[in-house]
Amino acid sequence: MNIHEYQARALLKAQGIPMLDGDVATTPTEAEAIARRLGRTVVIKAQVHAGGRGKAGGVRLARNPSEALDCAADILGMRIKGLEVQKILVVPAAEIATESYVALIMDRESQKPVFMVSPAGGVDIEDVAARAPEKITRLAVDPAYGLFPHQALALAFALFRDFTQVKAAARILEQLYAAFVANGCSLAEINPLATTPEGRVLALDAKIIIDDNELFWRPDLGVLRDDTAEEPSEAAARRANLSFIKLDGDVGCVVNGAGLAMATMDLVKYYGGEPANFLDIGGSSSPEKVIAALRIITADPRVKAILFNIFGGITRTDDVANGIVAATRQFKVRVPIVIRLTGTNEAEAIRILNEVGMTALSDMDEAVRRAVALAREAA
Repeated sequence: MNIHEYQARALLKAQGIPMLDGDVATTPTEAEAIARRLGRTVVIKAQVHAGGRGKAGGVRLARNPSEALDCAADILGMRIKGLEVQKILVVPAAEIATESYVALIMDRESQKPVFMVSPAGGVDIEDVAARAPEKITRLAVDPAYGLFPHQALALAFALFRDFTQVKAAARILEQLYAAFVANGCSLAEINPLATTPEGRVLALDAKIIIDDNELFWRPDLGVLRDDTAEEPSEAAARRANLSFIKLDGDVGCVVNGAGLAMATMDLVKYYGGEPANFLDIGGSSSPEKVIAALRIITADPRVKAILFNIFGGITRTDDVANGIVAATRQFKVRVPIVIRLTGTNEAEAIRILNEVGMTALSDMDEAVRRAVALAREAA
């Protein structure tokens, strides 16, 4: 689960990480009041779950409350990567001497939290990794023992030479690890971790992604979710209890089971198509979930064909068939549907489809080839 920067800042400040005070606003007048209270030049930052805010004009400097009012008016309501800015963060502008990058991610390969630090902060770390990978220092942390002080110092020495700053950075790294563990994060990032001309070490930005699996245990974190800042289709899928990830292709896929969904997407690409989504209706599907799935997929104007690939085990294929029929009665499906289903209650499912003039295939390859061909014809 993505959370906003102002929410991430609160979680990091709770662990004692030094950050400048700021506040969030939803109107230009609120931003003006915050700037007046801070009494200095401020930075106004769009709060959306998208990167590249600065390049999109979503980060502006305001030298006084009047400029803060104007900047806030410009940023609020703008769209960054399709997401409308509804909140802004107003923080004091800091004088910066150096910028470093610090992050902690959950690494699937080592199955451990891994620190990534670089003295080349303030820019996209992907660019640093491509141009100068030697500037990135990595350290895997054994979760059974946590981050040892000597490990934190070693990482801090990769960032600074001044020992006072090294000690300050080491403390921040320990606090970042504590925040990562306490909040069930899959990523916790500070970019930049800056030094001021006076030598202070400050976190000027924060990004946190919370592992969705943690939310079952931590309803207090769940309230941080902002549906309005997410991709609408993914938010709708979550409310319908569907596993959904939007992709850039034109073959909409409805599948039961994550493994079959991955295999289906691979086969779509094998036959020259591009999947428009990952969508798993789960192992205990119901007609209502199928209706929700079709409603989400048909809302994507890029989808040219829809492929159902259902292997009925716990999932009843007649439930899926009933869902397809009900959906086509509730709203217009403007693209062709290719259905492959086999398994539990297969004969009943085929009967339900045949009654409304639909047919189902039993061969997965044939169904995928047909869906890819139909999408290509419609493109």
